[in-house]
Amino acid sequence: MIKLKENDVILFQGDSITDGNRGRNSDLNHVHGHSYQYMIAAELSTDNLDKNVEFINRGISGNRISDLYGRWKEDCLNLKPTVLSILIGVNDMIFNWEHQSGSDPDRYEKIYRLLLDEVLSENPDTLLVIMEPFFGDKKEEDLDKFFKEGIGAYQKKAKKIAEDYNAVFVPLQDLFDSYREKVDIYKLIWDGVHPTTIGHELIARRWKECVKEKLENR
Repeated sequence: MIKLKENDVILFQGDSITDGNRGRNSDLNHVHGHSYQYMIAAELSTDNLDKNVEFINRGISGNRISDLYGRWKEDCLNLKPTVLSILIGVNDMIFNWEHQSGSDPDRYEKIYRLLLDEVLSENPDTLLVIMEPFFGDKKEEDLDKFFKEGIGAYQKKAKKIAEDYNAVFVPLQDLFDSYREKVDIYKLIWDGVHPTTIGHELIARRWKECVKEKLENR
């Protein structure tokens, strides 16, 4: 069990992996979608029913780091999160492959730091959680090679940012790689990018494992 603080607002930001096909209306059956953050929210909300905590999903499918910045006021700052968790990066690679319109690793880092600086300027006590972008396998050989040669640079940037901002870093690539000898990787990340139900559960478990200590010692 992870203990949260009274009136905590836990905000998840990112792309389709976080979005999870969430609803965009007041229907509480679908407001969280069906990604890893839904699994986290379900467990932690239930374990903290007396704390008036709120879990918010603002992941949007197809988003790059620059897209997050464009909607940061509405979808982050105005929500006043006490805990902010971000998983972003894979679309910057996809857009570079398809349209040369993603952010290279240096620009990715620059914008990422702008996002965090704005959050901390409003609430220096916000607990930041940086999740590592990850990749499975693509059946298209050229695309698979492109991703595997490039994803490491984004992962290094995310880890360095986490270190510099005293944020929780949630490593995910090693998690999925460790299962390669046990199961077909497509059972965990079905298209190289998007996790299956099992993949999302693995992410949720790793998130809770990494975040627990800092969450409970704020």
